[in-house]
Amino acid sequence: MSRSPTPQRLPAVRGTLTADRPLAPLTWLRVGGPAQWLFQPADEEDLAHFLAALDPEIPVFPMGVGSNLIVRDGGIPGVTIRLGRGFNAIRCTDHGRVIAGAAALDAHVARRAAEAGRDLTFLRTIPGTIGGAVRMNAGCYGSYVADVLESARALTRAGEVVTLAPEDLALGYRSSALPEGWVLTEATFAPPAGDPAALEARMAEQIARRDASQPTRDRTAGSTFRNPSGASSTGQAGDSHDLKAWKLIDEAGLRGAALGGAQMNPKHPNFLTNTGSATAAELEELGERVRKKVYENSGLTLEWEIMRVGDPPDGRGSGGEGQD
Repeated sequence: MSRSPTPQRLPAVRGTLTADRPLAPLTWLRVGGPAQWLFQPADEEDLAHFLAALDPEIPVFPMGVGSNLIVRDGGIPGVTIRLGRGFNAIRCTDHGRVIAGAAALDAHVARRAAEAGRDLTFLRTIPGTIGGAVRMNAGCYGSYVADVLESARALTRAGEVVTLAPEDLALGYRSSALPEGWVLTEATFAPPAGDPAALEARMAEQIARRDASQPTRDRTAGSTFRNPSGASSTGQAGDSHDLKAWKLIDEAGLRGAALGGAQMNPKHPNFLTNTGSATAAELEELGERVRKKVYENSGLTLEWEIMRVGDPPDGRGSGGEGQD
């Protein structure tokens, strides 16, 4: 990995700025190389100052809790930004709004909303943070962020604070048009009302259903591939579409397929799994082999839902999106 930017090229901060910070412990798959620099801002003002003063040629990668991420073995060049306690507040207003910091966990937001009689129950079983949920228009059980998002607050690559309406984000199936390097800091939701006890019961049922069908105790990053779809602009058609990625993988004979320490989980074949010794390269290569075999078997091309970011071990190439 390139050793620039040097400390002299980085702005002073009130938060924490760490060189060569290992990222594997910060991801659910527990693989990958270091962040060249990891910045954990103290608050939004600290982050805005840093971005405004940072050389625009230095790449920026916003990272959540690493729940839907493969960091390649060569690590991530430039600055990786990881939001923490200054960005995880959750507020429920008297007007039925739920306002959550980008670092707030989806499950926590769902529970707090339910206590206030607001239905964000679909977030309860989604791993990750609100920043990632907005960035990827997260959804399940037929509900999506796009259905309830009122606005989002973000910092541009130049450190400017902007308020984004859903149409500004162009939310689609597992996607948005958030510009590269922008960092989401907060989201405001306008969810429907519901009885707190009924909402809590629904979430308990969702957790039981998830645990029965998904390998929740294994090292995975959630669904590996998107469902092939004719999804609508908000994504609703994605979950109800007849074509399921797991089914295509299963029909191609790839349930339990392995490469080194990487495996397509025997319990749910759309969950790429680190069985304990996988490298990022093995996980990504197994995923690519699955895509090739599924195409040969069905004529359909699976698209990655897991983000793959950073450089391979030889340092060639980089890229990716962020905040999951």
